[in-house]
Amino acid sequence: MGLNMKKMREKYAALKNRGGGSKGNFWRPQDGEQTIRIVPTADGDPFKDFWFHYNLGKEPGFLSPKKNFGEEDPLNDFIRMLYKGGSEDEIKMAKSLNARQRFFAPVIVRGEEDQGVRIWGFGKQAYEKILNLVLNPDYGDITDVSDGHDLVVKYGKPPGAQFPQTDITPRPRKTPLVADSARAKEMVDGVPDFSDLFTRKTPTEVQAILDEFLLSEQDAEEVSSETTKYSNKATDVDKAFGELL
Repeated sequence: MGLNMKKMREKYAALKNRGGGSKGNFWRPQDGEQTIRIVPTADGDPFKDFWFHYNLGKEPGFLSPKKNFGEEDPLNDFIRMLYKGGSEDEIKMAKSLNARQRFFAPVIVRGEEDQGVRIWGFGKQAYEKILNLVLNPDYGDITDVSDGHDLVVKYGKPPGAQFPQTDITPRPRKTPLVADSARAKEMVDGVPDFSDLFTRKTPTEVQAILDEFLLSEQDAEEVSSETTKYSNKATDVDKAFGELL
């Protein structure tokens, strides 16, 4: 008896998806059209949002301790100091370092069902388009396992546009998540735990990232003056919070 290649592909996909933050957990649209289906979650809310800091040196992005968890956040303090400084350069840097909101939903991609449930990350505009569909009574529950709607995602950069755009259109015909109800249950049960998708950084780690960024952005003379200036202010902020608590 030969190998069951479908099972082998499923095992391989499961291996890639193991562990929080694995790239195998994520899906991103390619240029052109793809059809997806949003997978329902046990809590009835398949849409989760997180705040990320970007543009800090070599860091690709990390969760904002302040925005997501209300924790101590040296970077947030630094951004506040920049805004308070008020110069054009300071405000420009503050805006580039501000936390940005991203939205996430579990999906299966049509034609790639063997890869299981993956997480799609998207911006506010795409989120608003999806919410409009969710709240449209003509469609009902688009995530319904047996009677929902697939979504056509058209992604690309229109002529003359600076950034790619995402257009989302529902398929008019209702369809099941997958034909096999047992497999559909496996997919719903297999939605990744969103709390495990991204590694949380401690305030100490965030401070180290910020220090490295400042050192790379300024020459030795500027580092000597500016780092002292902002470190003293951050210390004052820490003391103020300490006294308040």
